[in-house]
Amino acid sequence: MTDRATDFLALHVPGTPLLMPNPWDAGSARLLAAMGFRALATTSAGFAGTHGRTDGNVTRDEALAHAAALVSAVEIPVSADLENGFGDDPAEVAETIRLAAESGLAGCSVEDWNPTERASYATGEAAERVAAAVEAAHSGARRIVLTARADGHIHGRREPEDLDDTITRLQAYEQAGADVLYAPGINSIDGIRRIVDAVSQPVNVLAMADTPPVRRLAELGVARVSTGSGFYWAAMGGLAGAAEELRDSGTYAFWAEAGAGRAAAATAFAESERAARHR
Repeated sequence: MTDRATDFLALHVPGTPLLMPNPWDAGSARLLAAMGFRALATTSAGFAGTHGRTDGNVTRDEALAHAAALVSAVEIPVSADLENGFGDDPAEVAETIRLAAESGLAGCSVEDWNPTERASYATGEAAERVAAAVEAAHSGARRIVLTARADGHIHGRREPEDLDDTITRLQAYEQAGADVLYAPGINSIDGIRRIVDAVSQPVNVLAMADTPPVRRLAELGVARVSTGSGFYWAAMGGLAGAAEELRDSGTYAFWAEAGAGRAAAATAFAESERAARHR
């Protein structure tokens, strides 16, 4: 692997989770990097939101250009949320991963959710797609870390009823060569424990309102925690709240929080600019 990808994979230590937030533009990426986070990942929903679109409505070219912009903005590893690989056929997925590797990314993820059919790909088909993604991620001149996602639980599948199938899928993706395994929406202690115990590769957990705290995830052997679109929606919630105050009350209390944000961003941006001048 490239040095950046090797460093990224080495950060995945079961029991000492890598905290990997998901920025949506260069500014939020630089702020998070300056706060000490050791790796970042894009968010498909957050990036789509910056274009005034819902999740799943950006093109492959747009997603890859966005990922490259974040790679250029920070010195730490960046992984990309590449949805379903922007294609059903394994060859299409492999081409997406090949292009992702050329962008300087340290890693990327591929989902097993078919957005056209609004259903998960059959397990065998999904594993073939992962295998094609792994080959593209590991065989090129610039090797990257491949995360395979079982996305059914954030699209309506239930826990624990569908957990056995999710574990079977993750085991198939591990056999296909995935470096990291991820089932967003599995948030119970028992479900997370069963997944960690069922596979040998590092497991990522999505931080949601009902997800156990990081210290408990560490005890369960989780290796990575990401925020998905959570930080983006938190930022949009702050914007909406400030706008409502101005519209409904004609007051400006939002500046208390805005001032803290401005100070943090100013520090982060100044550090990035200093680093850029010394490259």
